Amino acid sequence: MRILAMDTATSAITVAVHDGQRVLTTRAAVDARRHTELLAPMLVETLTAAGTGVEEVTHVAVGTGPGPFTGLRVGLVTAQTFAHARGIGVHGVCSLDALAAAAAGQGHEGDLLVATDARRKEVYWARYRCADGGVTRRDEPTVTKPADLPEEVRSLPTVGRGPLIYPELLAHPLDPSGTDLLDVDAGVLAAVAAARIDAGDAMPVEPLYLRRPDAVAPDAPKVAR
Repeated sequence: MRILAMDTATSAITVAVHDGQRVLTTRAAVDARRHTELLAPMLVETLTAAGTGVEEVTHVAVGTGPGPFTGLRVGLVTAQTFAHARGIGVHGVCSLDALAAAAAGQGHEGDLLVATDARRKEVYWARYRCADGGVTRRDEPTVTKPADLPEEVRSLPTVGRGPLIYPELLAHPLDPSGTDLLDVDAGVLAAVAAARIDAGDAMPVEPLYLRRPDAVAPDAPKVAR
């Protein structure tokens, strides 16, 4: 098995290669505006570093968000195009699941809030339960203003960029001095995908946009009468 994994739902553009047992290599760049420019070269660099040819990739895994429309779309289209060209399967993983899995992988036990930057003074969020190294999502991903989250949710240990952007409202970052849990790590996403592939889980590639894109087509001009 060779999984090529990628995610562009958060501020990081991140790519990894996984052999079904471990991460072979991973690359990432934090730049919320350059997904289109950076992703393709990063794919080539990551495959080369992993000593994996394009023809050896057996599965593609991609973060399905939630995330801002343009950045998220870059990863999804790239993953689907690569998989189609190779004639292999593409598997979707909720990007918030990958952040929760990263927290569990660092030893977190108990309830957890994942809150990522949704712009417009909002966050994408979901609650999780981490136990015995496993992760269970308790809510469907949602977008809302941090102040509108229930107090019992805002008081949970939190990963993602939410606490960095809204420290007065999300005041309990799980790793306040680190950066490992701010954005999705494609290596963790690949490990989640490998486990779900082995279990035969359905992994639809359905983007979690949750709201309309910032840029929309203008209305048709009115006809003068």
